[in-house]
Amino acid sequence: MLKLTGKIQETLIKLKNLRFVVNYRRMWPYVRPYWFRALLAVTICIPIGALDAVIALSLKPYMDLVMVEKSIQSPWYIPFGIVAFTSIQGCLNYLATYLNTWVGAKITNGLKFTLYKKMLTLQTAFFDTRNSGDVIFAFNNNADMACAGLLDNLKVFTQRLFSSISLVGVLFYNSWKLALIAVVVLGCAFLPVARIRKRINDVMSKTLVADASVITAYNEAFSGNKTITAYNLQPQQTNRFFDILRGIFTLRIKLVQKTSWLSPMMHVVVSVGIGLAIGYGSHLILTGEITSGNFVSFITALIMLYTPIKSIGNNFNQVQLSFFAIERVFDMLDLEPQIKDKENAVVMPSDYSIIEFHDVNFEYVKDVPVLKNINLEVKRGQTVAFVGNSGGGKTTIVNLLPRFYDVKSGSITIDGTDIRDFTLESLRNNISVVFQDNFLFSGTIRENIMLGNQNATESLLQEAIKAAYLDDFVSGLEHGLETFIGERGILLSGGQKQRVAIARAFLKNAPIVILDEATSALDNKAEAVVQMAIDNLMRDKTVFVIAHRLSTIQNADKIVVINQGEIVESGTHDELLKIENGAYKTLYNAQFKHKTDEFSPV
Repeated sequence: MLKLTGKIQETLIKLKNLRFVVNYRRMWPYVRPYWFRALLAVTICIPIGALDAVIALSLKPYMDLVMVEKSIQSPWYIPFGIVAFTSIQGCLNYLATYLNTWVGAKITNGLKFTLYKKMLTLQTAFFDTRNSGDVIFAFNNNADMACAGLLDNLKVFTQRLFSSISLVGVLFYNSWKLALIAVVVLGCAFLPVARIRKRINDVMSKTLVADASVITAYNEAFSGNKTITAYNLQPQQTNRFFDILRGIFTLRIKLVQKTSWLSPMMHVVVSVGIGLAIGYGSHLILTGEITSGNFVSFITALIMLYTPIKSIGNNFNQVQLSFFAIERVFDMLDLEPQIKDKENAVVMPSDYSIIEFHDVNFEYVKDVPVLKNINLEVKRGQTVAFVGNSGGGKTTIVNLLPRFYDVKSGSITIDGTDIRDFTLESLRNNISVVFQDNFLFSGTIRENIMLGNQNATESLLQEAIKAAYLDDFVSGLEHGLETFIGERGILLSGGQKQRVAIARAFLKNAPIVILDEATSALDNKAEAVVQMAIDNLMRDKTVFVIAHRLSTIQNADKIVVINQGEIVESGTHDELLKIENGAYKTLYNAQFKHKTDEFSPV
């Protein structure tokens, strides 16, 4: 059993290593546009590393002539040569760093751009199951970690590789016997490195998740600042954030426990190598096999070779984080959108006649049905209102039409064609949606309205503003349409936000309109204005309305009552009120009684 387990683990490690190699190869398309500068940055690192040997090599003649023979013809040019070579090395290092940073920034931007495009293709369900911090970390921070780690490691590796080659050459030049000892010790120092990665996989993965939770906490504190203030949640949120930081601290310590023994161990191994070299080197000097200059040059080269190795444990964690980041980046890029165009998808016609729901079933969580056998027929130009208790499935029905989600079984057809056979772009171009809480982007009022049709003329824009009853509000602003509204439209009232969203829908001029409780969060005065704007928007359109206030949908062509994911009643307002003990009549009477009570004398 133990042998089998060991083989399985060995196989998994091989597969992971193979995956790592494949992922690095997949980075090539992002490097290719800048390959010359990247190659130049790496090439410059060769002399930077190789020049490390100059100091060690120059000490042999200097020591032999000046310190031992005390020759009057001392090589005066050696100190100046060392300064010159070091200056050249410094200039090359600056150039390599500049090129490396330039290329790294370009590659990072390319990777982020691809990740952002990928994110925009993912279905709504993807974002339903993830925190904002997870998404930001996966599509932004990992790209930074991957590219920075990739290029920095390549630069350091190239410099140290050629530095090591040149220094090893100096070792063999001075004494091949001492050099063999140094190389054997060097090999022994690297043996533990190969075993560390598999020990820290789990900790690394948890660390990245914990880092993402910090971003989530900041986002929630920003977006929910009013709620935090209103409910005096500062102590609760502070404690929660402290718990997150404490968890990250614990993971960091575990990482140190698993890896930081490497540097002290390297110090010990390196000191053994230096000790052996000094001991055996003294014997070689006494026997005349090497000179004092050889010995000093050798020891200098050996120390320069060993010094970077002693600190390898400090850099190892960052290298591993880069590896994990690269894997996570391509995990995101490998995600396939669940909702996408079929092959040979067709363009949806705007002059359709009928929309039909055929035995539609849907669930967010497996085996937990939300909609059950929904059958509905909506003719062009009709207004259909969905009513019922909260959580009954009203919003889910209208979310299926623009394919925010796809049905589990059954179908939704337009003139007999399944909406999944239309291109997503054409389907959504034919649908305007006004939500209860419409998202407004950071920018001006004009920019937010123009999102409905970015090619609209000024006259069409003004018509949309007038139809949405925004004209008086806009004309009263100092900067008019160019007024900055803040992130998510924070500087506007609820009614103003809704009217901006309605103006945006007007400008889109889609034949199908979805109104998802567009007035339920407004006070009576704001609701009255917004309702007039909605009435304008609904003209000559096929409209799906989710209504909280039944008084707003009495003139609908069809009212559909949803209860526990099923259609329990359907008809006009008058028809449904005639049903004794009917679900709609019960809801209507409850609201009517509530309003009567509001105005009854105390």
